[in-house]
Amino acid sequence: MLNDKVAVIYGGAGSLGAGIAKAYAQAGARVFLVGRTEATLKNVATKIGAEYDVLDARDEQAVEAHASSVAERAGGIDVSFNLVPRGDLQGVPLTEMSVEDYTRPVVQGLACQFITARAAARRMVAQGSGVILALDSASANGSPMMGGTGAADGAIDALVRQLAQETGSAGVRVCGIWTAGVADSLTPQKLVAAGGPVMDDASLRGVLSHLDSLRMTKRSPRIADIAALATFLASDAGAAITGTWVNATAGMFPS
Repeated sequence: MLNDKVAVIYGGAGSLGAGIAKAYAQAGARVFLVGRTEATLKNVATKIGAEYDVLDARDEQAVEAHASSVAERAGGIDVSFNLVPRGDLQGVPLTEMSVEDYTRPVVQGLACQFITARAAARRMVAQGSGVILALDSASANGSPMMGGTGAADGAIDALVRQLAQETGSAGVRVCGIWTAGVADSLTPQKLVAAGGPVMDDASLRGVLSHLDSLRMTKRSPRIADIAALATFLASDAGAAITGTWVNATAGMFPS
């Protein structure tokens, strides 16, 4: 589905980024992974036959220089997907949360998404085609105890819709995926980093079971599910989809 496509995945060494990168490579794309840690990037790149570059996706100049480099090396950029963590803190009531903890995912997340999307859009508009993708938890629909995640998701939702309107006439599509928790991407370490309690494997299974119970399908999405959807959206088969978010929450939120 992605033969002759060039895809850049920011945050490509994470579990979800690696899963999507693998699917893109299997679909025929030339994949460039981007992140801050060379060891993890190299590990994923070696396994799937991708290329990688070490940089901070929040650095405007570095992102612009990298986009130019990829376009020169590969002949253009067809797909850009930002999966960089935002520093969300969850599990704390808003009445007890600091301003810094609430605004961090909004400021960092939106700035990072804007920087990478803008770099991709500039080159895609010039070449007359391209797909820019984003992903969040759909918490802008309303989720208690999620801290600044809802505000950050809402801001990125708006960015996707606006950028799609501004670049659509040049042949560029911009859309996103709502997931609200991808089961096999969650680990005790990630949940603790997001503000959750220290937990063992049994506790993690309890969290995953609870997430399943919140879905209409009673099954949380897996990395393979999101990777397959991301491949479709990046391909010409998704040509009619732009300026919107695809609800892949398995019914946690109605659209």
